[in-house]
Amino acid sequence: MKRTENLKPMKNNILVLGGNGKTGSRIVKRLQDLGHNVRIGSRNEDPAFDWDQPAAWPAVLEGMQEIYITYQPDLAVPGAKEAITALIKVAKEKGIEKLVLLSGKGEIEAQHCEQIVLNSGIDTTIIRASWFSQNFSESFFLEPIQQGVVALPKAHLKAPYVDANDIADVAVKVLLNEGHKGQIYELTGPELLSFEEVIATIAKASKRDLQFIPVSLSEYVAGMKAQGIPEDVIWLIDYLFTEVLDNKDNQVVTHDIEKLLGRPPIDFSSYVSEAVKTGVWNEQVRVE
Repeated sequence: MKRTENLKPMKNNILVLGGNGKTGSRIVKRLQDLGHNVRIGSRNEDPAFDWDQPAAWPAVLEGMQEIYITYQPDLAVPGAKEAITALIKVAKEKGIEKLVLLSGKGEIEAQHCEQIVLNSGIDTTIIRASWFSQNFSESFFLEPIQQGVVALPKAHLKAPYVDANDIADVAVKVLLNEGHKGQIYELTGPELLSFEEVIATIAKASKRDLQFIPVSLSEYVAGMKAQGIPEDVIWLIDYLFTEVLDNKDNQVVTHDIEKLLGRPPIDFSSYVSEAVKTGVWNEQVRVE
């Protein structure tokens, strides 16, 4: 049966946690362009939102109707369940009407957090996303590309990278429309790609000579430790490579984006074409 959706005519008061991040910033812009009242949940805003400062949360949620939740650094990390539980308590006290939670596709630990939100009694929708295409231009894969040498483990595995713009479009649709209560949407791109294929696509489009080197996960972790990367970040990246990328559930293309938006998802080549225009991959980074 086709879902009937009614766009809410009123202007909503919407809190976007992580409103300066990859998905949050895009959601904020879309909502503001539509004339909604948007509050950015961030440590740099006033009132400030910090996951480590729950005493300040009531002030941030005051007057809000809906919340887009993205947890940093990831719902899989220790302490995430407790933080989400505490946030839901405040949300119920403040009369929040709708929650949209960004989760990770193929993350068992994240699914525990999903259940906390789904069982809150508040109108909730879960968005499970595959790895972001923007990880290669706005996150941890960017610097190696700028340096010209990309060494990554699990080189044989493929993932259906999803564009952050598609995630934002889905989130806005869910926030502003009825008919999504209790739904879990799994968002992926339209194709499975290996790291080597990704880097080759970026190299061709950016006209750069990029070298891809397959390494073992232990070598990759050792390299991060040698660079002085914090242990909690190393733990998370190790988790993402072992439990998420190497999870069969995360190696499946879904069609929820097309069903929700009435158009195909943005493919990786299209993402690369847009990213190349910014020149981000042509900024040289000195190797220490």
